[in-house]
Amino acid sequence: MTPFKLVILDRDGTINHDSAEFIKSADEWIPLPGALEAIARLNHAGWHVVVASNQSGLGRGLFEVSDLNDIHAKMHEQLGAIGGRIDAVFYCPHTPDDACTCRKPAAGLFEQISDRYGMGLKNVPAVGDSARDLVAAVALGCEPHLVLTGKGQSYKGRALPDTFPANTRIHADLGAFADYWLTREPVAA
Repeated sequence: MTPFKLVILDRDGTINHDSAEFIKSADEWIPLPGALEAIARLNHAGWHVVVASNQSGLGRGLFEVSDLNDIHAKMHEQLGAIGGRIDAVFYCPHTPDDACTCRKPAAGLFEQISDRYGMGLKNVPAVGDSARDLVAAVALGCEPHLVLTGKGQSYKGRALPDTFPANTRIHADLGAFADYWLTREPVAA
């Protein structure tokens, strides 16, 4: 039986442009250059891609679930037009004050992914633009990958602080991650 090949991505700052004012509508959702093509390349190589995203704008009342659905419909449509797909989107709607277990850096979204797919996440690549994305991922054994887009831009040319998990790999963007991931030597199980 072929193992299920899974990649977990953050959304804002990893797949699309981020905003300090939050991405509140489909009009505001703009993919980063090459990001959708990177997802399609992963898909074409047999990888399933899911998103794990904090969406505290919901809890703050800045947008509604229907707006989030419109954003994701646009993302799915643009991916489909180039032969790519995201299998599922897992999101936390809570604010930092809610003290939930799903808001990254807590691991709840990754637990939901593990439960949904009925598999452990050891060595599953997780890609994000911040320490909290990767801290949440490594709590379930994921392999951490930082992209220098979105919030990650502030780490260009700098050593990562101790807030990042050990062994975090750094990539210029999602396209560079896909290049690395699709040409790396397989890790022995």
